[in-house]
Amino acid sequence: MSRAAERQIVRIPADRACDVLVAGAGIAGIMAAIEAAEAGCSVVLLSKGETFSGSSFYPGTWGLGLIGPADPSDRQDLAATIREVGCGMADPAMVETFVDGISPAIERVRGMGVKLRRAQSSEKEFIPCFDHKHRDWNGIEFASAREVFSQRMDALGIVRLPHCELLELVVQDGCVCGAIAAEGDSLRCFGCKAFMLATGGYGSLFEERLCTDDVEGIGQALALNAGCTLINLEFMQMMPGYLSPAYKTIFNEKTFRFTQLSHPDGRPLLDAETEKLLIQRSTHGPFTARLDSKAVDLAIFRACLADKTGVTVRYREELRKNPPEFVKTYFDWLAEAKHLTVDDPIQIGIFAHAANGGIRIAPDGSTGVPGLFACGEATGGMHGADRIGGLSTANGLVFGGKAGRAAAAFCKQAECPPAEATFDLWHTPALEQLLGRLRAAMTRAAMVEREEAALAAAEQEIIGMQGALVKKTGGTVRQVAESRRLALRFETALAILKAARMRRESRGSHYRSDFPQQNPAQAYPIAVNKTGNGITARFQEGWQG
Repeated sequence: MSRAAERQIVRIPADRACDVLVAGAGIAGIMAAIEAAEAGCSVVLLSKGETFSGSSFYPGTWGLGLIGPADPSDRQDLAATIREVGCGMADPAMVETFVDGISPAIERVRGMGVKLRRAQSSEKEFIPCFDHKHRDWNGIEFASAREVFSQRMDALGIVRLPHCELLELVVQDGCVCGAIAAEGDSLRCFGCKAFMLATGGYGSLFEERLCTDDVEGIGQALALNAGCTLINLEFMQMMPGYLSPAYKTIFNEKTFRFTQLSHPDGRPLLDAETEKLLIQRSTHGPFTARLDSKAVDLAIFRACLADKTGVTVRYREELRKNPPEFVKTYFDWLAEAKHLTVDDPIQIGIFAHAANGGIRIAPDGSTGVPGLFACGEATGGMHGADRIGGLSTANGLVFGGKAGRAAAAFCKQAECPPAEATFDLWHTPALEQLLGRLRAAMTRAAMVEREEAALAAAEQEIIGMQGALVKKTGGTVRQVAESRRLALRFETALAILKAARMRRESRGSHYRSDFPQQNPAQAYPIAVNKTGNGITARFQEGWQG
């Protein structure tokens, strides 16, 4: 237990009530808010950062890739490929619902007026990451999405509250019916009939991450405490990004086959045999243990551990003379947004990117806890150990919409929101130091190369930090919010480590150097719950994809 002074429980009156309260303003949260409002509900959309934030609107790339079936006859193949790429870790029922919903969701946003880039090229670079064929490839441009979604939310009367940070769920009689949030210098209580968690993944638990800092695993911990199950937490996408210049820009994997990689002192990074794998490495963005090209990522990661300067990348003349269309589009954006050209040397490393697992949801976005719904990167089940490129955006569109409609339907039989809620007011000193230690522990143990000793050491270090957490009564709202956020991060990090330790094999994005092969006996997802004994993990043997 944390060390605590005398507790200070305060009562906070509900100063705003609504039918559906949505936390998270990425693509999933926005779609959930719009769908709930179109069903006749009053909706409040709150977010720690700006509206249009999180991984959906990460500024380190040009926009959002989005794929779906090429045509109706492609539906079965896409579903089968999701299951295959997911190494049996995707819920078959969720996959079927997902694939059925993608094309209607694409037409939905196109019909709203969002500009979508369409791929007209047959070049292999337009084959999605980890896929084996061309699909219906679309690109959502950030500027168009912001404009169209803003207009639609305004027309529907959706109340947007940026810089309003979720701290705690309000639960009465086992039903989620509100939330406590921090806004400026005030603690606010919101009452609702249905609550939507769309708070994103957990990339900012790591030192190097290709996501915004508000993607920190808060929603997963809140869901765990409310009684939800978390699934597939050990499967997180790690991928190359820029260390310098243009720090935290996503590296375009399609260029790998044109690269020369070297240590900072000029020595080649790869031997002759590993260098041949750069062609295969050009076919996927995130790291995977399934392919021999994992040797490239491991070489980059190990080099960065030895020298944080990173790995130097230079491009071959072939790229300058005849770049593929997809790559040319990337460099055009890079020149405009980051002022970089193909001639500029860059340094890259391995970054945490996007979660493939999270809160386990049903096909309608319900979590099993009355009143609580979830969507987007905060959730799991529709993806497996690896994820096809373009399906993260599709996930937000499809399940954001479904969850919004389901939440609206739930409101019809829900009771009135509460008039007030209680909150344990405390803060802890040395926040930045503790957060730095948490991120360092997760980076050492849970990046692309994992093994038992490091995972166990990280788990014990975080448990130790939890136990030593000093809770002082009072404090400013900012101190209280940051302290609560740190405590929730600890819980999500421990849940990830529990799952990673239990999976004593290598499967997709989860690589164990001490168990480098896939083990058929572990061909089941790992479910994480919180009980009276703390955070526990188990194989979900009733579900095999």
